[in-house]
Amino acid sequence: MINHHPKIELLIQYVNGELPASISAGIKIHADLCPKCNNQIIELTKHAAETSFAQEDTLVGIGSEVLSLKGDEPEYNFDAQSMINNITDMPAETELKVDDTPVSITLRGVEYELPNVMKHMSLGKPAQIGKLSRSRILLDEGHIHSSLLRIEAGGSIPEHTHNGYEITLLLEGSFKDDMGEYVAGDFIVLDGKHQHQPMSELGCLCYTVVSDSLHFTQGINKLLNPIGSFIY
Repeated sequence: MINHHPKIELLIQYVNGELPASISAGIKIHADLCPKCNNQIIELTKHAAETSFAQEDTLVGIGSEVLSLKGDEPEYNFDAQSMINNITDMPAETELKVDDTPVSITLRGVEYELPNVMKHMSLGKPAQIGKLSRSRILLDEGHIHSSLLRIEAGGSIPEHTHNGYEITLLLEGSFKDDMGEYVAGDFIVLDGKHQHQPMSELGCLCYTVVSDSLHFTQGINKLLNPIGSFIY
């Protein structure tokens, strides 16, 4: 069962179109798996539409008042029946074809079918380090890096904190850290206040978005800090 969800503030930003494409895609993938968040997005979208229409009605009223004060009376001269006839006489639109070909990625011989929202995203060449495999998602968002990250069975990421924020959406499998266990659909947001060491017993695939590099905190793993931006 999905236990970790985007906060309501993030959903509002999503509905208002205020988020980077990488984070919006992650929320869309999560909502497709989570009825609770999907319903929230529907309600927030309705509210945003109602608010927008109310504002437009107010502006229309103000505009009409200004016209009246100027003594300008707009004239509308059209034949409603002719307009309807013109619309119905238009040739039928060509039926839209939906490309439902599944998109997939193969990491170390394991093929994963990816969410539809990723169908038109370009993926970089997979890179490997230990039991981790990573393919960058090429969204050209500057310092924000998005990736598909696979942890092999029995693999882990060394204990670390975050120089920026880290969003992890679990696509397949499960992993755990000292804060709990995560399953497919879980949407986890961490930052510099969090320190963890994700481990996967059976392997997993994650969609990740980070705004800065990882910072390894334990023992000899601190030597990995120069490549902290490589992993995610």
